[in-house]
Amino acid sequence: MNNYSKEIVRKKIKDIRSNQTLFDNRKMSSKIKEKLFSLLDFKSAETVLFYISYEGEVYTHDMIRESFYNKNVIVPVSNQKDLTLVLSRLKTWEELSIGSYRILEPKKEKIRNTNIEDIDLLIIPGVAFNEKGDRLGHGKGYYDKILNKTKSLKIGLAFEFQILEKIPTESHDVPVDMIITESRIIDCVKNR
Repeated sequence: MNNYSKEIVRKKIKDIRSNQTLFDNRKMSSKIKEKLFSLLDFKSAETVLFYISYEGEVYTHDMIRESFYNKNVIVPVSNQKDLTLVLSRLKTWEELSIGSYRILEPKKEKIRNTNIEDIDLLIIPGVAFNEKGDRLGHGKGYYDKILNKTKSLKIGLAFEFQILEKIPTESHDVPVDMIITESRIIDCVKNR
């Protein structure tokens, strides 16, 4: 599939996402959080990478705040020069400020570099997914560059309308192992 196809899918899903009410977003995100927090893999993970949600994504702010109590919380910082993610340990919500792409990131003086090998579980965003775990991101490849460096469990969070039958993929795309929506938990490895 070419980039044109990816852009069409991105636009369609982002339009649906931006037309959600805040109430619906939070209600469905809360159901997704309950499913994630009930997973044995999540309960047993000591160090978890969370994306910090923005623009109608599955809302992770409450997940992150709750996880401070019993997890090492890691969040990404975008390095726009080389389109890579710096992984940083976050200790309190107050350490965040608006960063690249208008997404909350740790303030420069609060960045605590963490190695991908130290992360037990990765919570991954996506514009769209299929049931095999193929993921369509925002097109810059930030997450693909870190996902192929880890064997840890990768969980995509998505609303049901973001699960498509087919996703345009390329050879460097790294699938997630599991997807949690407001209505189900999809075992992507089993579906491959």
